[in-house]
Amino acid sequence: MDCPCGSQLAFDECCHPIISGDRPATTAEELMRARYSAYTQVEMDFLFDSLHPDQRDENDREGVRDWAENSEWHGLEIKETEGGGPEDETGKVEFVASYTYEGKRKNYEEEASFDKIDGNWYFSAGKRAVQKPIVRDEPKVGRNDPCPCWSGKKFKRCCGG
Repeated sequence: MDCPCGSQLAFDECCHPIISGDRPATTAEELMRARYSAYTQVEMDFLFDSLHPDQRDENDREGVRDWAENSEWHGLEIKETEGGGPEDETGKVEFVASYTYEGKRKNYEEEASFDKIDGNWYFSAGKRAVQKPIVRDEPKVGRNDPCPCWSGKKFKRCCGG
């Protein structure tokens, strides 16, 4: 079985050893991928145990179980990582998890924070990711500028119409 985290590796080689406790995650991203896979496999103990100890009292285990069991999981996309390497003590992973819940397909975007305690990574906090502004490599074409397709027409009468 392919790993649900999208790594292109087999589940038994990728996230399963982390979820089962056979080995710890070596990076924050590896823990993020294992947590996503744990949701798809409804591995509640791992999801609880991989939470930062300070966050465990606030965890709604039944709500998380309901979401994990009753969702159809479509994939994980890691958008960006900051820190979280084997030598780091903290890290951030921005990701998009795609799923269907109660018949509605959704994308959940989050910037997750991770802390390393005694050599083990823990999920410490998450906040909804903010859409980053689009940065253009070229100047914006105005409505009355010549069309960049070289048709000789104004942009508004050609490709911008």
